[in-house]
Amino acid sequence: MKMLRHYFISDNLDDLEVFEEQLENAGVSTPQIHVLTSHDAELDHHKHLHRVQSIMKRDVIHSACLGAVVGVCAFVLALSVAYFSGWTETAAGWLPFVFLAIVLLGFSTWEGGLFGIQKPNHHFARFEQALKDDKHIFFMDLEPDQEAILERVLKSHPQVERAGTELFNHHWLLEFQKKVPRFFKETWP
Repeated sequence: MKMLRHYFISDNLDDLEVFEEQLENAGVSTPQIHVLTSHDAELDHHKHLHRVQSIMKRDVIHSACLGAVVGVCAFVLALSVAYFSGWTETAAGWLPFVFLAIVLLGFSTWEGGLFGIQKPNHHFARFEQALKDDKHIFFMDLEPDQEAILERVLKSHPQVERAGTELFNHHWLLEFQKKVPRFFKETWP
């Protein structure tokens, strides 16, 4: 299912907390709502705001995936060179070349992740100036039938500035985030 991610900018965490509470009371679940700020200490005073996890502030996952794509190419290249050169017909066989290909895949993925640690998340890079200006980025991932909820709640928050939208294709991730706490709550009460 295609979801739409809505971004907003505000300089008032108290208002954003009320905004989040109203959205949740109207039917938007907590894992769908996040606040990105450079003032994490201030978020500690707003227990209801759902902060962006540290790993998601950096581009680790996206860069690791790009590294994995490079690694798959290196994997295929290593095995192809070994096969077409006739090296697999020796006494060693395929084993050292398969091992080399796996090492190349793992190394490329790891390097991609290390490269990503140095960069802000590619989804949040456009908000760097707003974060430097002590603003807070409030975003939510909404299903098509939840768009009306947003519009209704947004009317009571005129100081919250719209900052754009983008497609969010990871509906499975939100479902996972909803079900894990419920699993532990029902399994170990």
